[in-house]
Amino acid sequence: MSVVEAQPAAVFGCRPGVSGGICFLEEQLVLYAAGAACAQFHTEQRWHKFIPGREKSRGVRALAVSRSRRYLAVSEMAEEEPALTVYELTAEPPRRRRTLSAAELPARETVALAFSPDGRYLAAATGPPEAQLALWLWEKQRLLAVVRLEAADIGVCQVSFSPQDNAQVCVTGNGFFKLFKYSEGTLKQINLQKGEPQNYLCHAWLSEEEIICGTATGKLFLFESGELLWQRDVEYRKPPKELEEGTRAKDYVSSSDVSGEPTSEDSGSLQDSLPQISAVAAYSKGFACSSSPGVVLLFEKTNKEVYKESQEIWLPRDLFTTVPKLSGRQDITCICFSPSEEVLVVSTTKNQLYMFTMPSADYLKEESSHFEYLHFPLHSASITGLDVCIRRPIVATCSLDKSVRVWNYKTNTLELCKEFWEEAYTVALHPTGLFCLVGFSDKLRFISLLYEDMHVFKDFPVRECRECSFSNGGHLFAAVNGNVIQIYSCTTFENTNNLKGHSGKIHAVKWSADDSKCFSCDTHGAVYEWNLSTGKREMECVLTSCIYSSIALHSDSKIIFAVGSDQTLKEISESSVHHEVPAFDVVYTAVAVSHSGDMVFVGTSLGTVRSMKYPLPLCRDFNEYQAHAGAITKMSVTNDDLFLLTASEDGSIFFWKVCSKKGKILKREKEFEYAEEVLIMKSDIEEKSRTILDLQIRVKELQIENDYQLRLKDMSCYEKIKELEETFTQELESLKNKHQILQAEKDNQEMQHQLQLSELMNKHAKEMRDLESDSNQKLLMENEKYQELQVDSQRMQEEYEKQLHNLQESKNRTVEELTDYYEEKLNEKSLLLEEAEEDMRQQLQAHEEIKKQIEEDEDREIQDIKIKYERWLIEEKESNLQLKGEIGVMNKRLNSLQKELKERNNDIEDMKLEQQNLQGIIKSLEKDISMLNTNIEKRTNTIQEKEKHIYDLKKKNQELEKFKFVLDHRIEQFKKQIESRENDIKIMQKQIHEMERELEQLHKENTQLKLNITQLQQKLKATDNELHKERQKKQNMEALIKRFKMDLHNCVGFIQDYKKLKAGIRELYTKYVQQLEMVEMEEVDTDLQQEYMRQREYLERNLAALKKKVVKDQEVHQAAYTRIMQENVSLIKEINDLRQELTVAHTQVHDLQSALKLTKKKQAIQDTAPSNETLSSPAVLRLNAQKENEKIIEMQLLEIQHLRDQVQEKGQGLEAQPLLYGMLPKLNLERSHKMHQH
Repeated sequence: MSVVEAQPAAVFGCRPGVSGGICFLEEQLVLYAAGAACAQFHTEQRWHKFIPGREKSRGVRALAVSRSRRYLAVSEMAEEEPALTVYELTAEPPRRRRTLSAAELPARETVALAFSPDGRYLAAATGPPEAQLALWLWEKQRLLAVVRLEAADIGVCQVSFSPQDNAQVCVTGNGFFKLFKYSEGTLKQINLQKGEPQNYLCHAWLSEEEIICGTATGKLFLFESGELLWQRDVEYRKPPKELEEGTRAKDYVSSSDVSGEPTSEDSGSLQDSLPQISAVAAYSKGFACSSSPGVVLLFEKTNKEVYKESQEIWLPRDLFTTVPKLSGRQDITCICFSPSEEVLVVSTTKNQLYMFTMPSADYLKEESSHFEYLHFPLHSASITGLDVCIRRPIVATCSLDKSVRVWNYKTNTLELCKEFWEEAYTVALHPTGLFCLVGFSDKLRFISLLYEDMHVFKDFPVRECRECSFSNGGHLFAAVNGNVIQIYSCTTFENTNNLKGHSGKIHAVKWSADDSKCFSCDTHGAVYEWNLSTGKREMECVLTSCIYSSIALHSDSKIIFAVGSDQTLKEISESSVHHEVPAFDVVYTAVAVSHSGDMVFVGTSLGTVRSMKYPLPLCRDFNEYQAHAGAITKMSVTNDDLFLLTASEDGSIFFWKVCSKKGKILKREKEFEYAEEVLIMKSDIEEKSRTILDLQIRVKELQIENDYQLRLKDMSCYEKIKELEETFTQELESLKNKHQILQAEKDNQEMQHQLQLSELMNKHAKEMRDLESDSNQKLLMENEKYQELQVDSQRMQEEYEKQLHNLQESKNRTVEELTDYYEEKLNEKSLLLEEAEEDMRQQLQAHEEIKKQIEEDEDREIQDIKIKYERWLIEEKESNLQLKGEIGVMNKRLNSLQKELKERNNDIEDMKLEQQNLQGIIKSLEKDISMLNTNIEKRTNTIQEKEKHIYDLKKKNQELEKFKFVLDHRIEQFKKQIESRENDIKIMQKQIHEMERELEQLHKENTQLKLNITQLQQKLKATDNELHKERQKKQNMEALIKRFKMDLHNCVGFIQDYKKLKAGIRELYTKYVQQLEMVEMEEVDTDLQQEYMRQREYLERNLAALKKKVVKDQEVHQAAYTRIMQENVSLIKEINDLRQELTVAHTQVHDLQSALKLTKKKQAIQDTAPSNETLSSPAVLRLNAQKENEKIIEMQLLEIQHLRDQVQEKGQGLEAQPLLYGMLPKLNLERSHKMHQH
């Protein structure tokens, strides 16, 4: 085996869709499904441990922990067949105890697991197509019972044992709720399902008989012994206002960072969604359930055996995201309480883990609380990029969940996280750790890693960049643009070089140690070495049968390690493959090499990691570790060779410690020192310094206020203490008097009590004597009865002994008779056996003689055949020698001809290949030219649009700055105000109500106009129908005229024979006379039709004009509505500011009044008792000046009057606008319609 080992140090990822996917092993130790198996996390000490799964495991499907927290049951998905394994958690590390399988049970996925209360039995529910419930005695690997679950729409969601009964099991799913009891080797159903079947998503045992169930329609059902006891509909919960306001504020920030349009993923979902109880968990006071995305409700039991909602707990708003969506849109799939019920942990559909500390007392509870992350926000989709920094212990990852995260692999913490509008395909860290490159679908972005944020510094026009990398010196970076590698400068951001030559998609780009060369691989099996000074290829190795996915360089940059679709690890040097290591039926997806060059790590499509020494082994000499549940997409070794970092399609990240075979950490020749500096924006520093100054001023003001308040409190407390002392002395005296009175009463009661005791003692003695005499007589009587019964029992015993003796004698006789009888039979059978053995001996002798004769005959025949075939062999050998000579001559001729053919074929193939290559190059160049032209046109258009947008934004910025200056000036004026403005606020509110009423009237008029339009449209439809009928009549008349002409032509043929002519004319008259009358009537009605057509055209013209007018009115109404809304918003803001200032003014007035009272008291004290002390504080001197206070009040009254005048002017200006506040003129459609009819 190899000397190198890897041990998992940290796991950041959570597997979704696991039944019982999170549980507590101890008070602060959480177990959850991560990667291909399970992870343990300590909430205080923050360490991780990993429990690996079986070989070729594709992830965990279900988990269950016994009540004693000693055993863990795991259901895994594997390539060959699903596995059900039980682990012992008390061992260190946890060891595999049993693997359960049975011939009676087909190999299917186990979707739900549960241990019995004593941990001896294990219930397992399998998934479709045939859902079954199995009961195991797992320690003996024995299947006790199996029952098939029959339902309309089968789908098992959960299985559990009763908390007190090992034989009672509950199973719920889509369309069924069943209780089973194990007895006599079978599982029997003990409940009858009544009512309509529900989709039961979850359940929990509240007691030995009570079960709470949650459905997909938001209903809670409480069953007692299988019968429905209580039912409740849970309403859909909307997130609290704090989360909504926070996300709206983030929306404005994000629009300036990243361009793009938001997806309509969550639009309107809050209103249209229905409640759904996705998870339930019981605890001592009641139960917890999740009824809506992002919320957990706590229910507690009341005195009336009913459960009442006590608290809401919401998922926190994601502080890292810039996208305006709620993290609360995650469905909660699992809820778990700690053993002491102090901590609540949940898992969600977006691979996140949250925890909540339960309040220790009822008075600490809040109506709505918030969760916090168990460790950090995790990736919820496939990880597409990973890169390690040289100067800092950080690693950057990006994912299809549109996020970029920066982790610290030394402290196992998340340092930075940010979500964007597009999916991130690749990420690269600058060697200093202060910048990074991220490839998106539309651009490549150069991002500054600030202290608490990521700032987009520069955009590059590289679409769908799937690979990028910084040079080791940090002065250059490479980005893949289609089939071209573009080299940019990190100082000037200019495109210094373009490396062209790849025909397939480029999957990896690596730099040499001195940054003079660059290495790349693609999907067409090409590995190239590029010289950056010339921009040309120096080395190439092409294998068209292999699709390369990753490459890694040796420390000397002369050896390339490549992996791809051909299931081998290749060692390439000097344009050729020197060595290949097979993967043994697995595809290698990623490769990494240590900086020392003696360790090679490979990631597979099954999610496993393999470590091996360099030079590469010839046989299967490597260590394999089970880690991820999906293919490993990226892996890298840190600069000090102490950590291996892997990322996978399952969204999980593993930090591995690289150790020697004995578990010791590898030592380097030089210890590596990491940098600690960080970036921060100048604006951030200025803001923080401003806030610090404001806070310092505020602290000083608060100190002065506190000192003043403390003095007031001291004085009031001193007065209260005096009053309390007086009351206390009075109460003491009254209590002493009461005590003396009570003491006298106590002495009297004690004397009476002693007299009563003596009387009771005498009575008790007499009663005791009487009872003793009675009991003695009863004892004598009972003793006599006992002696009589004893004599009877002795007699009975003697009789039974005699009967037993007789029975024993009869038994002995029968046994002797039976032994004699069976001995005779044995003798007879032994004689028969001896005779049969003699017959067998005789038959064996005869058989051996026959066998000998047959063998002799066969030997003779074999010898004859042997002689015959030897003669034939000699003859054939002679003929073969002759033929060989002839064949040798022919072979020589053939070889010469084949050589000539091969040479000519090779020449032809070389010419064809050259022709194909040239044609391919020409086509690719033509495509590149066309693509570049289109890209240039698109980019010029986008640049022009963005320049316009930037110019508009600058203008808006200037206007906003002016507005800000005006607002700052007004705020300073408002801060000086003291007295109330409630009357003005009420007037403003009345105006707002009037505006809202007018808006409602406008909406009503709009609806009336829409109704009129629909009526006109119906009239148009009616006229269209009449037109259709008239056209049909016209066609009918034309057909009738044609027939009449034909009949008339036939009558003209009888012009010589008048009788026939007469008969024909009569037929024509009878046939067509009525139709002709109809035609004449129609000729009369033509004038009416023309009049009708004129009126119709007139109506259509009026309708078009009305439509245009309606559209214009709608536009005017919309503009007025937006204007009113903007004014309302500004007015509400002013009202809020005024209210805040009002409260401040009230407090200040109160303080001033109290200060005035104090000064008056002090002056009175100074007049009565002269003192030598002088007032030191300037605040007290100011308070004594009543004139100054009166001046301030007069100034404030003038300011209030000025503001009232301004409000009235604004109100008059709003009333003067007819479009905003006046009613629109009604359209008199009925009158115009009557005119058209006349």
